[in-house]
Order: sequence, then C-alpha cells, then structure tokens
Amino acid sequence: MGSKLLHTWQELVMNNIGTAYVLWLGCLLQLHGLQRLYNGKIFTGFLWLFTFGLMGFGQLIDLMLIPGMVEEHNANYRAKHGILPPNAPHLQPMIQRVVAQELAPPPMATLNRDRLVVKLVKAAHARNGKLSVTQGVMDTEASFAEVETALRGLIKTGYVDAYNDPDTGVVMYEFREL
Repeated sequence: MGSKLLHTWQELVMNNIGTAYVLWLGCLLQLHGLQRLYNGKIFTGFLWLFTFGLMGFGQLIDLMLIPGMVEEHNANYRAKHGILPPNAPHLQPMIQRVVAQELAPPPMATLNRDRLVVKLVKAAHARNGKLSVTQGVMDTEASFAEVETALRGLIKTGYVDAYNDPDTGVVMYEFREL
C-alpha cells in the first residue's frame, strides 16, 4: 500500500497532458500561453500572453508540442527530486560485507581475552598493582599487541590507570583495586 500511495503522490505533482490541453483552450478567452507557464516555460509563456500566441501561430504549433513539453517538465522534476521514471524497476543495491580472514576473530577470542586479563591481574598483584606491557608479556606469554590491547580495554572500563614512570619513562598501568 505504501508504494501505491507514493506512486499516487508522484502522479499528483507531475504535470498532466490533459491539463496542458485544457490550459491551451485559454486562448479562447485571450489567455494565450497558459500551457507554457504550466510547464515551466516562463519566458515563452509571457511572450505568448503578450503577443496573442505569436499571432495564433505559436498556439497552433503548441498543439503538437504539448506532450513533449509535459514530458520534459516531468523529466526535469524527476531529476531534480531524485524520483525514478514510471515503470522503472526499483533496484536495491546489494550490500556485501567482506571480512578479511586475519581480522575475523576466532570463536574463542572472548574466552582467551578473559584468561589474558586474569593473568594480567595476577601479574599486577605480584608487582604491587603496577604493570608494564613488557612485564605483562613476560608473565602471560602473549604478544605485545594482545597485552597492550587488553590493558587499554581495562583503562576504558575504569579498572586501570596509565601513567609514565618518572625514572624510566615507561608507560605503567596501575590497577586501582589492588
């Protein structure tokens, strides 16, 4: 129902050939060029209005040109507002997600991360609540990247604070609760 309602709305804002022909009949009331004003041809619409439809010849020629003017106006309107032409297929772009093999976490990643965090807490407990990345690597036998990622995750959760050792300049992680 929603697409039918949208289709009906689009038909309402588009110009109609029949309406343009009815406006062409305005020349019988000395209102020449109304069909051109209706289709967005402002300059020539006023030219037709003030010259009596170019002495009637322009009005007669417009009888053949009205369908093209309406189609041109509707095509410009569709292009301006991003509307598909009638009877055009509504194609949905296919969205594909590509994950590189090395970036996809193994199924046991969260369990291994939790074990790594427990090992880091135990290592910090043995060092009075303070730990560097190198000490974490030595005690857990994990890689530098894994230990540093785990410690940064603990900083984000608020369990750990990071500071630089004043003597060596090494980044130290202090576990608040130890």
